[in-house]
Amino acid sequence: MTSDTATDADLRSAAAEDALSTRPEDFIDIGPLLPGARYDIRYFTGDNFVGRRIDGYGAPICYLTRPAAEALQGIAVRAQAEGLGLLIFDCYRPVRAVAHFARWVADLEDQARKAAYYPHLAKQDLFKEGYIAARSGHSRGSTLDLTLFDIATGAELDMGTPFDLFDARSWTESPAVSPAQRANREKLKSLMGSGGFVGFHMEWWHFTLRGEPYPDTYFDFEIR
Repeated sequence: MTSDTATDADLRSAAAEDALSTRPEDFIDIGPLLPGARYDIRYFTGDNFVGRRIDGYGAPICYLTRPAAEALQGIAVRAQAEGLGLLIFDCYRPVRAVAHFARWVADLEDQARKAAYYPHLAKQDLFKEGYIAARSGHSRGSTLDLTLFDIATGAELDMGTPFDLFDARSWTESPAVSPAQRANREKLKSLMGSGGFVGFHMEWWHFTLRGEPYPDTYFDFEIR
């Protein structure tokens, strides 16, 4: 979800109060720049760990800052040369969506998605363990979640775990996955690194542009 791990309720409130509600001109829909990419925007649907559409996701659109989008465009070209395409799960995430996640964590009676998303963790520990946070780098507009697919077959590369599995097996360097799965993770990491993105060690799918244009600013405009 994010590499920021603060969990205090007051910080969650401050994040909402400080967030900017207007989309800057340099936040763009990446679709036109990446015609060969595929999208599976889970938070626009109920196919996610919460089990319902997440607040702020009014459309299945991927917004990124222009520098991040243009860097990703170059990565897509390099991936295509290797017969690979980008499958994108999430990009910019409104602060209100992060707050939705926090409310879900606080509702300990809702354990409907435990087996699929956090089978080895108690729900109340998701903040403490760093899988859910009060602030998300996604809300700064230069972070995204993605994987790779084989252009010839359309099949996703096997990364060893599904997207958004809150588990040590999802850590990029996890020894619990096979050598082939580890190699696929390294392929994704290498491609993203070639465009200036750095990964998050707890989530093989999560990358942030190095030198992002809004390192201290969080946004809360609706995706639409």
